[in-house]
Amino acid sequence: MDRLWSPWRLEYVTSNKTETGCVFCLGAEASAKASLIVYERQTCYVILNLYPYNNGHLLIVPYRHTPSLASLTMEEAHETADLMQLCERALLEVYQPHGINVGVNLGKPAGAGVLEHVHVHVVPRWNGDTNFMTVVGETRVLPEELGQSAVRLKPIFHKLGNSL
Repeated sequence: MDRLWSPWRLEYVTSNKTETGCVFCLGAEASAKASLIVYERQTCYVILNLYPYNNGHLLIVPYRHTPSLASLTMEEAHETADLMQLCERALLEVYQPHGINVGVNLGKPAGAGVLEHVHVHVVPRWNGDTNFMTVVGETRVLPEELGQSAVRLKPIFHKLGNSL
């Protein structure tokens, strides 16, 4: 019998899910070194998804707690669009994906896990990355720990972000 070890999931499985406050507001306040934030701008930041679909799964999050795209200021909307382009360039350089999904889930029926703080998902994709583990076993196999993803992505974001 084959075994798949994922010790990093223990914290999620055993944690108390009654956290108060917004995870994105709390994430923005955490120290950059201890967090998964890989890049920051004036109105938004880029963070690794704590429960990623694939390695390199990024979220673009406005600092301001706001529920929808329509509620973004023009500056936040423009910065979000700029960061989508930056995420694409960084992911291509670090992970060489075959494709990238970009999306926003607004409302519970649309799949939003955090309803009151809008965020954009940027997910690298590879040919064949949806395998039997995800389809049948409802399990994702991620070959890289989040901390290592942050170590790989942060310098690329700073290099690319400073060249704009």
